Amino acid sequence: MAQFFCVDLEPFPNNKRPHNSPQTMSNPILQFGTSRFLQAHVDFFVTEAARRDPATALGKITVVQTTSSADSRARIDALRATGRYPVRIRGLERDETVDTTIECDAITEALHADEDWPLLLERVSRDVKVIVSNTADAGYALFLFPDDTADLLDGTRTPRSFAAKLAVLLHARHSAGGAPITLLPCELVSRNGDTLRDLVIGVARGWNADDAFIAYLTNGCVWVNSLVDRIVSEPIQPVGAIAEPYALWAIERQAGMTLPCEHEDIVVTDDLAHFERLKLLLLNLGHTMLAEIWRTRSGAADMTVLDAMRVPSYREPLEATWNDEVLPVFIALGKGDVAADYLASVRDRFENPFLVHKLADIARNHDEKKGRRFGPVIELARELKLDIEQKRLRDALESA
Repeated sequence: MAQFFCVDLEPFPNNKRPHNSPQTMSNPILQFGTSRFLQAHVDFFVTEAARRDPATALGKITVVQTTSSADSRARIDALRATGRYPVRIRGLERDETVDTTIECDAITEALHADEDWPLLLERVSRDVKVIVSNTADAGYALFLFPDDTADLLDGTRTPRSFAAKLAVLLHARHSAGGAPITLLPCELVSRNGDTLRDLVIGVARGWNADDAFIAYLTNGCVWVNSLVDRIVSEPIQPVGAIAEPYALWAIERQAGMTLPCEHEDIVVTDDLAHFERLKLLLLNLGHTMLAEIWRTRSGAADMTVLDAMRVPSYREPLEATWNDEVLPVFIALGKGDVAADYLASVRDRFENPFLVHKLADIARNHDEKKGRRFGPVIELARELKLDIEQKRLRDALESA
């Protein structure tokens, strides 16, 4: 698991855990998305926290399906029927094989946005404290659907886009008294909290919402930026997931935010950019360097990351790139020890015998990825005035 630990984490306002009586109160955590990633990440964390110490978990989770996907519907139906699902953790951790299954039970309510919209409005108006999401790219589009219009604010029909759904739900909460609420998007979008806030405010302004509601969105809602990092390789049908041991949820500290739980793989930080840099310049860069070597050598179409890590002609130039061209940058930034620890976890992940991660898949949009992943570390070295050649990275950028 991630070798980082949170400091001064306060998941609940005033350190008080809400009394979650099913007769008087619904679940405090609302989750948009039924994906296997969320099952093995956020929902997994809440399950583990509650079992270790109930005081470290905010409460149970209501999950919402927002698409017409048959697979999503099957997950919703299975959750309604059993309330439990397996997460199988498989991989290597410090050269030790991990293969264990956890039965997760944090989700106690499963809704469909189209069918349960009035109930969802009620939930958000009253008892929800945290909204978590992991939507498709279309969820971050502004006015994607022409029928997402201002009349939706009366709550009589379900919006189509995710941003419009949030605008209507938060409008209902504002109308009911405007209690504070934390929004924790997990989408792989830079500054995802800020981005989602701007989208929802953009929807509200487009609908000519009043200034009081805009002020509530700006000041009464805590929009939190975060970075998620876990490979969840396969689903378990009808609900469940297979995931690697490594997990990280890096959350940018904000005043007034409420978190779903405390967990050793949740890091609250004042420097989210540091975690983004680790992932981009070590894990993502490593993947793309392997893809570069694979393309140069015209490797087998079905070659995987694991295969490459077992072949010296792939592994040796990768290790040299990490050690000679990337780690010196982190050392100059004063982050050498943390980067070395993270790199050790990356090696474990690349050597996971249970994951089938093809270099052909990684090599999609290869030139664009090289620019995003190799360019920043070269620029950082220049800014830091480091005397390192970075020949492999530069040659890769110059190759067609």
